[in-house]
Amino acid sequence: MNKILLTPIEYLKGVGPNRADLLKKEIGVYTFEDLLFYFPFRYVNRSVFHRVADLPGLNGPAQLKGRIVELKETGKGHSKRLTAKFQDESGMIDLVWFKGANWIKKSIKINEEIIVYGKAKLYGAKWNIPHPEMSTVDDSTSTGFQPVYSSTEKLSSAGLNTKGIEKLVKTLLPQVEGIYEEFLPTSVMEQYKLIPVNQALSWIHNPASEEEARIAQFRLKFEELFFLQMELLVRKHISMNRSKGFVFAEVGEVFNTFYKEHIPFELTDAQKRVLKEIRKDMYSGHHMNRLLQGDVGSGKTLVALLTMLLALDNGYQAALMAPTEILANQHFDSISEMLKEMDVQVALLTGSTKKKDRVGIHEGLEDGSIDILIGTHALLEKTVQFKNLGVAVIDEQHRFGVAQRAKMWKKNKLPPHVLIMTATPIPRTLAMTFYGDLDVSVIDELPPGRKPVTTMHRYESHRLRLFGFLKEQIKMGRQIYIVYPLIKESEKLDLANLMDGYEAITRSFPLPDYKVSIVHGQMKPDDKDFEMNRFVKGETDIMVATTVIEVGVNVPNATVMVIESAERFGLSQLHQLRGRVGRGADQSYCILMTGDALSEESKKRMQTMVHTNDGFEIAEVDLQLRGPGDIMGTQQSGLLNLKIANIATDGHLVSVTRDAAKKILTIDPALEMEQNTGIRKRMLDVLNSKPDWGRIA
Repeated sequence: MNKILLTPIEYLKGVGPNRADLLKKEIGVYTFEDLLFYFPFRYVNRSVFHRVADLPGLNGPAQLKGRIVELKETGKGHSKRLTAKFQDESGMIDLVWFKGANWIKKSIKINEEIIVYGKAKLYGAKWNIPHPEMSTVDDSTSTGFQPVYSSTEKLSSAGLNTKGIEKLVKTLLPQVEGIYEEFLPTSVMEQYKLIPVNQALSWIHNPASEEEARIAQFRLKFEELFFLQMELLVRKHISMNRSKGFVFAEVGEVFNTFYKEHIPFELTDAQKRVLKEIRKDMYSGHHMNRLLQGDVGSGKTLVALLTMLLALDNGYQAALMAPTEILANQHFDSISEMLKEMDVQVALLTGSTKKKDRVGIHEGLEDGSIDILIGTHALLEKTVQFKNLGVAVIDEQHRFGVAQRAKMWKKNKLPPHVLIMTATPIPRTLAMTFYGDLDVSVIDELPPGRKPVTTMHRYESHRLRLFGFLKEQIKMGRQIYIVYPLIKESEKLDLANLMDGYEAITRSFPLPDYKVSIVHGQMKPDDKDFEMNRFVKGETDIMVATTVIEVGVNVPNATVMVIESAERFGLSQLHQLRGRVGRGADQSYCILMTGDALSEESKKRMQTMVHTNDGFEIAEVDLQLRGPGDIMGTQQSGLLNLKIANIATDGHLVSVTRDAAKKILTIDPALEMEQNTGIRKRMLDVLNSKPDWGRIA
């Protein structure tokens, strides 16, 4: 890399120490290179002007020329608002700021001609423009396309609003012109019609037209995603070649006896396909690292059990680790039930396991008399030692930290084969990005006989009809979940809402005809388990609960899931909750209760839930609404650190760049060919500078 790109940002003309500190803290710009790669998030066509009178008929943002004739401040503290009356020859409109009133007020001069850019919105019967961009006429008379950069209140107060950042970039560009190294081979650039990287960096900041901006964005997005996919594929290749795994050559008596005589239902074609993929992995001599995706109720646990039985047939033990005691208990109960006719020893180890029972479990693991261990984080304790652990199954792995998972792999000289399960469907683009160094299997088929859950969206005005429907279901012998939100920031309020709801339910469903359980996070574990068990056994008709029942309760007789204040839940959580019903042969229902005033995003979530039961379709919508960081968690979203590409909106490009990277590595896996010198150089820099975060083992 050219040394000038590493120059500290304080040495750029117009920055200095104070502004440099702000640039570092606010937007992570430390060097010339960081500023060069701080891209505009949109562009403004400064050659077109509109009039105030035109605004009601426009859909998008508009540029106006006129004067502020009056300025007024209202409210105090967080409710402080600044309103300016902006006038041109055709009329007047309010400009409104809800944040940063103090420093905006200082920059405004009454009756001075200015240019305003923003989107007009209708509040009540009155149009206004919230948080417009403003500049003097001299600043904005340049023709054509102008970049708009993200700024912050602190940066703007130091003169580094979008215009201030644009000035710094224009100061920088002549100093770095043509010096950024080209890493992509000519063949890739020709195939995908990519302009040179230095031309793209110039056009992205200073395009002459919308087309130039689009071409530059495509080039830079392609490079960013190409090297992300190349990194994941190279790491996977390195992992495959350096990590030996146990060879499971036998499909023996344990597996075959269970499959022929005790399997609870016929495997779906999807389960059979996934099992073949797992079987191939464990026979290869390489360490298996496979992610198993499947919607709620698709039969992942049965596939995991068959995988563990393969280990037993080859003389090894198996372990299944779940994030909660409820889920661990559920796995233990269901697996023990399926194996009750067989000579397979299954043990359960959680934080609640008594000391004397632990001693017996530790001994059984070390002498090999325990075949399968199921548990929680307790499996990671140093005292838990296996004779020969061959397979580790991790359920809902996103609940475990990397360091925690790594402890599991150190239970043997060679790491056990790893099967990671998730009931949270992951969009294909995210799976390729976050788990690109893993092999991915998908169970995309529900067992036969399962009826799709009917989902309905209802408002508070439908409450009486809802209660009538619930009473009909209870008369038919069915059970019902009623779930309330639980959000940490408002636990006291949520608990109050839950208790109010519980009282309303008990008034509307009085004893002795109806029996109601209540479960929430403030209860003692024993009380919570008691109430859950009453519901599981059918001793209560309704369970009023917070989201503690999102995982871990399997009641085939429960046919109705009512989700209160559904607008406060994300799509993924709504889908998980809906998965608690529809587990038996009877028709099941999910009823989303909301207030009348819903945001556009909330309406989209409700419409999506009503429209489809497909978890992967729901995950794609969730990705569009929330972005990859919220879905995968902040820890993992930070790993990407993408400068211009967006996994949510550039999904097609993720696939294209992965195919391009695969094609090169198939022909030249070590990147030794002359045309791949740039890729090799870039990959060595990346692999040496970043932790091996993607590798599970």
